[in-house]
Amino acid sequence: MKAIVYTEGGGPEVLRLTERPLPQPGPGEVRVRVEVSGVNPTDWKSRRGGPPATVAEQVPNQDGAGVVDAVGEGVDPGRTGERVWLWEAAWQRADGTAQEYVTLPGAHAVPLPATASFDTGASLGIPAMTAHRALTVAEGGPARLAPGVLGGRNVLVAGGAGAVGHAAIQLARWAGAFVVATVSNPYKAELARAAGAHHIVDYTAPDPAAEIRRAAPEGVDIVVEVAVAVNSGLDLAVLAPNSVVAYYADNGGAEFTLPVRETFARNLRWHGVLVYTMPDAAKREAVAAVTAALRDGALRSGEESGLPLHRFPLERTADAHAAVEDGVVGKVVVDV
Repeated sequence: MKAIVYTEGGGPEVLRLTERPLPQPGPGEVRVRVEVSGVNPTDWKSRRGGPPATVAEQVPNQDGAGVVDAVGEGVDPGRTGERVWLWEAAWQRADGTAQEYVTLPGAHAVPLPATASFDTGASLGIPAMTAHRALTVAEGGPARLAPGVLGGRNVLVAGGAGAVGHAAIQLARWAGAFVVATVSNPYKAELARAAGAHHIVDYTAPDPAAEIRRAAPEGVDIVVEVAVAVNSGLDLAVLAPNSVVAYYADNGGAEFTLPVRETFARNLRWHGVLVYTMPDAAKREAVAAVTAALRDGALRSGEESGLPLHRFPLERTADAHAAVEDGVVGKVVVDV
């Protein structure tokens, strides 16, 4: 089978196409014929650092979608032929989704509803699970999103045109929240609107805090934050008492400061989110909720749904990584 691998850290040029033996699933594993591989920022950041010390050759990319074509011992043989979406394929493993077949634990290959495309399946994983975690760390939960559980809450999604922002808008709408999204230009505003945001704010405008407050006069309960280092002041200006900022990236800077008295007086909370290291229970809740949202048609991909797709063939995975690293707007997918 064909696979993309790297044996050292560096830029996209370290990725090379190779031939590998067809893998066999071990106990508790499934083998998936990968149709589409998704590329995330953590994929190129991991590539920059090189393979783990225990791995001689690494296949990149955590997310993807395909069809189960073989199962290992202890796995229901009925799963053969099942359409699935994949998550954390390469986390602490040598085998990501940038290859024609991948073996991984059965729980990491999740049934993909017939109404959801492989493109949508490959666009879930890290972005959707990050969004789910960010939307469920508020005081009093819920631990799992479902229709109506965020009813009455105001959610602010920073960077509403990004992959995590797109998932957060869709999941928050599905869960009944009022959603405000910030963007930097009219094109991104249209994408956030297509995803389902109720109100769009240009954060480059003179007073974005006043505009957010006009949309949510009582304040924001949950902020899904991509650039906490540059947005902490804006977040502070729009937060309701007892609210939370869930931040998942260090865009715009690696450090931020907060006023001590104001934050404790208002019972405000800043909560870091990283899918790889979040509790296993939170991962299970995210997988269940994302699958339920898929069944309800609440998670979609494509420009008409606010997430433009940028396609590359497997042999151009290096170009796919470069596109993500360069900050392309939308979702980069690799046709395997």
